[in-house]
Amino acid sequence: MPSSLPICRTCGVQYGEPRPDCPICEDERQYVGWNGQQWTTLAGLAEEGHRGRVEEEGPGVVGIGTAPPTAIGQRALLVRTPAGNVMWDMVSYLDDQLIAEVRELGGLSAIAVSHPHFYGSMVEWSRAFGDVPIYVHAADRRWVARPDDAVVFWEGDTHRLTDDLTLINAGVHFAGGQVLHSSAGGGALFSGDIVQVVQDRRWVSFMYSYPNYIPERPHVVRRALSLLEPYAFDRVYGGWWKRVVQTDGAAAVRRSAERYLGFVEER
Repeated sequence: MPSSLPICRTCGVQYGEPRPDCPICEDERQYVGWNGQQWTTLAGLAEEGHRGRVEEEGPGVVGIGTAPPTAIGQRALLVRTPAGNVMWDMVSYLDDQLIAEVRELGGLSAIAVSHPHFYGSMVEWSRAFGDVPIYVHAADRRWVARPDDAVVFWEGDTHRLTDDLTLINAGVHFAGGQVLHSSAGGGALFSGDIVQVVQDRRWVSFMYSYPNYIPERPHVVRRALSLLEPYAFDRVYGGWWKRVVQTDGAAAVRRSAERYLGFVEER
């Protein structure tokens, strides 16, 4: 793999060529590290001692992360289905051992990423598993840091990946912010931090910028709610290890949105 491509140390996104800046971090939803823009590579991360972390996160769902964590510390999820495994969200790290572990779990048939802060090394992962498609909403096209033919830009409110899996353009956090719904079992919502599972895991929240504490606009939250309303789901899988609403997930999202709107619209 081309391990020399630059990876931003703050957001963890891999770029297709060297550059002095990281536009994703310079956007008001993120930040440039306090010591200035810094870069690493896949080889550099391996030399620093980072390794893959693979652990079960729920029924038919396997977490894929890095130990110690890189960038903002998120983990991805391998959603296992009869139609093939879909990797939801992304991490920066990849090595031969991690590729082998994922292959033992059935490999990948597709990748889908919630928003630009989680793009990580998505093209590297796609190529490692036979150039599988990477689904990104077209509204976030400008943020793709390593353009590649594997990236599929879809438009509209929803996009069906398999009989059980549907992408939904919730539009929270980024205009192209997407979540993944599974209808299998009791249903599940894979939300990254588009719908953020908070420390009290009975609840979620909605933000335009997490590190800079900018709340999401009420009309955006209402649109997201209306798009999610037709979907049933017990679990909500957030973007970090064990950030999972375990039961009654759809109701948790509704009541959380009502609480959120009550605070931001209070007069």
